[in-house]
Amino acid sequence: MKKSAIIVAGGSGVRMGSDVPKQFLLLNDIPVLIRTLQLFHAVADEVVLVLPQAHFDYWEKLRNQFSINKTDYQLVAGGSSRTESVINGLEKVNSPGLVAIHDAVRPLVSKELISHAFETAAKYGSAIPVIPVRETLRKVENSSSEVVDREQHRLVQTPQCFDIEVIKNAYKQFSGTTFTDDAGVYEAAGNTVHLIEGEHSNIKITFPADLMFASAWLNARFS
Repeated sequence: MKKSAIIVAGGSGVRMGSDVPKQFLLLNDIPVLIRTLQLFHAVADEVVLVLPQAHFDYWEKLRNQFSINKTDYQLVAGGSSRTESVINGLEKVNSPGLVAIHDAVRPLVSKELISHAFETAAKYGSAIPVIPVRETLRKVENSSSEVVDREQHRLVQTPQCFDIEVIKNAYKQFSGTTFTDDAGVYEAAGNTVHLIEGEHSNIKITFPADLMFASAWLNARFS
């Protein structure tokens, strides 16, 4: 079964305190986005990179600098929202097959998790990596709050993997609705979400401390 991947790279550097979009920041001398692309290129049959049109020229410079072959991926312009960007990416992949949708700023995902997501989606139609909540949770409403049972909650990661045709149809139904992830779209269309065990190291690089953790993790793993 064909395995496609869509890498969504629409972030900015605002919360990182940087003028450089976070997907282009260097992680141990290699841009975050390039690390992510290389992981999926090793597992998937085709990779679609979704970038804001305004970042195309900058990406071209990076691609040449780090010797990334144009045939390793398809470049697609992102939309005004993550939903639109994913839809644009989905237009480039054809069914039958599976598609993994991944945040570009999760460069520590393992090839094993990517492969496991594809294998699980082939069996159940979807695969969503999650990890247990380790902190105490409180639900805040106006000026009051209450404890939430963390055992009933999970933190959701990417890659989120689906049957291509089913996730395409789901996005067609809810193209004008805002969702924070692809599993939400898939579920809203009446499909059952299948959870798999994620990885605590598979963080989403959002703040400076995340980049420091990622650097230290890579140093420890490959030392």
